[in-house]
Amino acid sequence: MGKISFANSNNKTIAMAAVIDFPEGFDEKKRYPAIVVSHPGGGVKEQTAGTYARKLAARRFVAIAYDASYQGESGGEPRQLENPYIRTEDVSAVIDYLTTLPYVDKERIGAMGICAGAGYTANAAIQDRRIKAIGTVSAVNIGSMFRNGWENNVKSIDALPYVEAGSNARTADAGSGTIATMPLAPLKEADAPNEELRQAWEYYHTPRAQCSTAPGVATLRSLNQIITYDAYHMADVYLTQPIQIVAGNLAGSKWMSDDLYDRAASTDKQFHLVEGANHMDLYDGERFVDEAVSVLAPFFQAKLSGDTAARQAAE
Repeated sequence: MGKISFANSNNKTIAMAAVIDFPEGFDEKKRYPAIVVSHPGGGVKEQTAGTYARKLAARRFVAIAYDASYQGESGGEPRQLENPYIRTEDVSAVIDYLTTLPYVDKERIGAMGICAGAGYTANAAIQDRRIKAIGTVSAVNIGSMFRNGWENNVKSIDALPYVEAGSNARTADAGSGTIATMPLAPLKEADAPNEELRQAWEYYHTPRAQCSTAPGVATLRSLNQIITYDAYHMADVYLTQPIQIVAGNLAGSKWMSDDLYDRAASTDKQFHLVEGANHMDLYDGERFVDEAVSVLAPFFQAKLSGDTAARQAAE
């Protein structure tokens, strides 16, 4: 395992911070399949993304967990920008970097993400054919979540005030020189509307998983891009790669994994339900994460095998 930094190919002024994990017995003269792991909205590489990367590296992959542009230890201003289009492009930027490494097999690159990172991963795969296999854990389509609520019980038009708020924030930011922010998870325990989101507060703001580079907020101006974003746009046409979806059967967010499964054009798609798990349990609940990895690792091993890659390259 090692900390690395590289220029974002989409914006060379932004240095991307990442942690790359290697399989046991790693030999830089050999070529390995690689997996890009994207963190949740408000998260950083040291949290759940890094956990999955380490566990996948133990299954014979090169795995890279990174901080999104404008977040964590990566560069970019304004800080904590959560622009979903940029976060989608970050996935491809990390792949650009991987293709420069002599020990990464460019034909055997997979991608996975947790929460909003899963939605960004799916969106990246729709437009980036270098992603040969996709894994999602507790998937969140961040646009759908902000428009329709955690449990899909809000009409999209009712989110129009958020678009107004984002627009007004841009004006205020431009005039004041300070950047307004909004919480991505409850900032106080009392703000949580249910147990699942109380655990989100606990994850980001207590010793459970708090990290100094993960304040749990986003720029308020991000609402303009988030509300109108659909992580699964054109999935019914272009998301043809193999996909393994993992979600807890108790997750309030499960409907977004269901939506991905239903909309993906892939004829090779699987849905694994983790019994007894909610959304947050799949971040760091040891037995739940181990169950998720026990499904994801063989999936990636099968789909990123040399034979599979050669067949896909020929199609």
